[in-house]
Amino acid sequence: MLSLYRPGSGWIYRAPAGAKLGAIMAVVLVVSFLPSNLWTLGVLVALPCLCYTLNGLGWRELGHQLFVLRWVIAIALAVQLLFVPFDLAITNTCRVVTAMLIANVLVLTTRLETLLDSTERGLRPLARLGVSPERVALALALAITTIPVLTRISRDVREAQRARGLGASLTRFTVPFLVGALKHADELGEALTARGIE
Repeated sequence: MLSLYRPGSGWIYRAPAGAKLGAIMAVVLVVSFLPSNLWTLGVLVALPCLCYTLNGLGWRELGHQLFVLRWVIAIALAVQLLFVPFDLAITNTCRVVTAMLIANVLVLTTRLETLLDSTERGLRPLARLGVSPERVALALALAITTIPVLTRISRDVREAQRARGLGASLTRFTVPFLVGALKHADELGEALTARGIE
């Protein structure tokens, strides 16, 4: 399976996957409920910087993740500006981006197999309530591994458009991107069915 894991030796790499997951979920929850003001904006900017530089990922990885999220940032900010004042739109957008960057630290510093095993162990007590830990872990694995696949499809569509001399167009990008994404979903569904997973 594809993985977003980046090899490293920082302290966060050595932390147990369950502890990392709990800590990151707590930080994201706190970030979501911070009031919208200048102090919060400062915290939202500082948190990802600290998370990426203090655990060995570094500024380059942070810059790369921001570049990957550029369209999320642009769309989130544009939508916010339609409904709220500028300063609130900036704070809300930073809140979303900071939560995504911090959550991404988990998959960047934890091998996928370790993360799935930890998720499965953590959900075992819920088996009495009818929750299947194996299915939840599989769903998590599929979600994580689909991210780089969609990124590759997006890159292939843009490169094909450039090769044909076509300019940027939301419609010309969306249709082939959706076709590629749906084709991947069909192939994935067939592969799971072939293995007896429904």
